[in-house]
Amino acid sequence: MMIKETSLRRDPDLRGELAFLAKGCDFVLPSRFKKRLKSFQQAQVQNKQEKKPGTPSPPPSNSSVGPLPLLPVNKVIASTPLSINIPRFYFPKGLPNVCTSHEETVARIEAAFSEFEDEKASTYEMGKIAKICGCPLYWKAPMFNAAGGERMGFASVHSFIAIWRQILQNCHDDASKFLCLLAKPSCDYLEQEDFIPLLQDLVETHPGLTFLKDAPEFHSRYITTVIQRIFYTVNRSWSGKITLTEMRKSNFLQTLALLEEEDDINQITDYFSYEHFYVIYCKFWELDTDHDLCIDQKDLARYNDQALSNRVIERIFSGAVLRGNDVQKDGRMSYADFVWLLISDNFPPSTEYWFRCMDLDGDGVLSMYELEYFYEEQCERMESMGIEPLPFHDLLCQMLDLVKPECEGKVTLRDLKRCRMAHIFFNTFFNLEKYLDNEQRDPFAVQKDVENDSPEPSDWDRYAAEEYEILVAEESGNEQLQEGSFDDDYETDELLSLPEIGDKTDKLVITDLSA
Repeated sequence: MMIKETSLRRDPDLRGELAFLAKGCDFVLPSRFKKRLKSFQQAQVQNKQEKKPGTPSPPPSNSSVGPLPLLPVNKVIASTPLSINIPRFYFPKGLPNVCTSHEETVARIEAAFSEFEDEKASTYEMGKIAKICGCPLYWKAPMFNAAGGERMGFASVHSFIAIWRQILQNCHDDASKFLCLLAKPSCDYLEQEDFIPLLQDLVETHPGLTFLKDAPEFHSRYITTVIQRIFYTVNRSWSGKITLTEMRKSNFLQTLALLEEEDDINQITDYFSYEHFYVIYCKFWELDTDHDLCIDQKDLARYNDQALSNRVIERIFSGAVLRGNDVQKDGRMSYADFVWLLISDNFPPSTEYWFRCMDLDGDGVLSMYELEYFYEEQCERMESMGIEPLPFHDLLCQMLDLVKPECEGKVTLRDLKRCRMAHIFFNTFFNLEKYLDNEQRDPFAVQKDVENDSPEPSDWDRYAAEEYEILVAEESGNEQLQEGSFDDDYETDELLSLPEIGDKTDKLVITDLSA
């Protein structure tokens, strides 16, 4: 009996059986489907033979094999993975130099130690060893300490060669060697106290700092200043820990190497200048009226003739600009924190410092509310001086045109760094003196300063040089007044002695490095 195709479609049981049949399932079917099952199996065998490699597929036949179409059989071809030898391309501690013979260096080190008594070197004698190792002279103190010199009082040839072999095997550039020498065991970063031995040796042995030998109480002040300047410039992550990548990106090691070539330390304006230290310390001394090496909000309000607004001072003391795991100490600012403030106030790349102050909610964005909050006090101060302030809406249009933020109505740290005029933006909202000075300047001159990439002194270098000249003149005038004579000329190149601090000289700042 013939079964109509329409009846197969309407019968759900038969449709299910046909579906299993199409999938090639082997199960018992009614007799009327046995012939179709046999035809389906034969078609499968024939299809497998046609798909064999190298066998051309036959042309399609027009004859009808059966009332049901055959589903194509998908064949997965497994490809053999290729073995590719990819050379190593990442060397976190520098690219190894296969041509360098470490044994020759070790032999020269042994020969140099043989010239010392009992083959033991002092810190001073380690300078010769540092040069043999191809390192700058002022690496000698870290090398001395790494070889156990701080503990034993000397560095023996065996202890130093053991540590230097290990460094040569694992570290292949100056940055990684320097970090390995200074860092604590099992640490891959540098903290502030790690720099103290190096800088103490610099104070004691550099020709440009010999006058400090008679003032050991100020060694810690100078060391604190240099360390804060190092972390201000090098530690861009604000973590309080200088990583190997940050060290490589900075100019610190190059600047450290210049110290052995330049006897006048004031020529090294990055990090080590005594004149810069003198300016910073005197500025702090003027504010620290009780000379306890800490200042409060009232003291800071007198900074630079009350240039900073009260609202930004409150933000500074709120802990918004602390680094790493530092904690604000009862509304007090240490000398180390003041170094960061003074440099930020006169150094255009201080964008992140002031951005943190203005970001009230800490969301990484300066909203229009936050800008208006700081500008309100500026308006009040200008009105008290008889100056008509610019309406906030008009000022906001100017600032947004200056910064050109990517997201409308929001100013990010990236926007301010990209615009290269962030110092104008910040001064507008909390530094009245600089804001008024900028308003009186020629706008084309401001743009010219921004576009000028010539190697001229930075704003900080100019500020420090001008302030030092003023302090020199004041000091010389006071001396002549005390002597009762104003006829003798004074030399401005002479280094000044630091202010007397009476009974406070025994209080070291080293203990407050991380404040």
